[in-house]
Amino acid sequence: MEQVALIECPSYDVDLVEQKLREGFELLGGEPFLRRLIPAGSSVLLKPNLLSVEAPGSLVVTHHAVFEAVVRIVRDYSEKLSFGDSPGFGDPRRAVEKAGLTEVAGRYGVKFQDFRESLHVKCEDALLCKSWEIARAPYEADVLITLPKLKTHGLAFMTGAIKNQFGCVPGLQKAAWHTRMTDPRNFSRMLLDLNTALGTHFAILDGITAMEGNGPRNGSPFQLNALIMGQSLSAVDSVAARLIGYSDPLDVPALKEAHESKWGAVLPQEIAVLGESIERLKTTHFKLARSASDSSNRIFGLMAPLLRGAMVPEPALRQEKCIGCRRCFDVCPLKPKVISMIEKGGKSMPRWNMDNCIRCFCCQELCPEGAIELRYRGIGKLLHRHSNS
Repeated sequence: MEQVALIECPSYDVDLVEQKLREGFELLGGEPFLRRLIPAGSSVLLKPNLLSVEAPGSLVVTHHAVFEAVVRIVRDYSEKLSFGDSPGFGDPRRAVEKAGLTEVAGRYGVKFQDFRESLHVKCEDALLCKSWEIARAPYEADVLITLPKLKTHGLAFMTGAIKNQFGCVPGLQKAAWHTRMTDPRNFSRMLLDLNTALGTHFAILDGITAMEGNGPRNGSPFQLNALIMGQSLSAVDSVAARLIGYSDPLDVPALKEAHESKWGAVLPQEIAVLGESIERLKTTHFKLARSASDSSNRIFGLMAPLLRGAMVPEPALRQEKCIGCRRCFDVCPLKPKVISMIEKGGKSMPRWNMDNCIRCFCCQELCPEGAIELRYRGIGKLLHRHSNS
């Protein structure tokens, strides 16, 4: 049985976050556990979530206080400590500087890795994807600790411990994976294979203030007051999913694939939750990006495959928010692109060819103004309302 520490933490005061994380490590086994996790002489790389260039404390990125608290703890066990990420859009060095991580790293002597140098890796135990180009730094680190931010996500339903390692794919290569993995199931299997190739060792999920609604970049804050820690990425994400309103963790595509492939612990009976109880911290008011009905066959049984296309949302523009920056066009991974820019009201606005759109939601994910949202139509709208009622 996998162990996950669930800790209540009501603020980003760095001393409090450090105290709570130390409590979590004590629950998992204390000093002996940490020395097994980080053997003497090991190099450790911390992988925060840096989707894009964002200000300190932004909901979009791992909070600098969580990063600093982890650094304070890990430096007691390793003198070779580094951190890095490859954002979905923007320069990595500017992203870490803007988020406040560079300043923290400078105070503690933590080296920045920009993930631009890659190497070819074979994953023989893959579910789907055996051949990889992965950033060298996280792959070669002795211990990889992921520091995700708990947010909603258009394609993956939620982003947490499993999804965060997509940032270990360098730069624009992420777009190529989107064009190859065009449905949530294959995208999820790809993420599991990526983590197998990397050998991610431990996860600390920042859910103190989570993001609900139009995530993972333009959602709203939700005070969840939770830190979730564990060696099993699927177990950490399963606890997170139940906290935010997925009563069945198998409704999240990556967790369904992890369970069916026996990749990791997902079901409640497979996970020992230490510290706070899920019942005490869970909410019924969190606005999900994708409802359980999107991935479920329970309502329509054998008809579900025929109706699945109608149940999947599509990107939709809020014209009053659009500034005509063309980022949606730039990040569309398809060739030819399914987005064309049209002149309307004195500015360029996107128009989608929905017949060819693969619903990767890169446009929605990386829009700097929150002008693109997910919109359900027809039966999908009815099912989404029912699932969230």
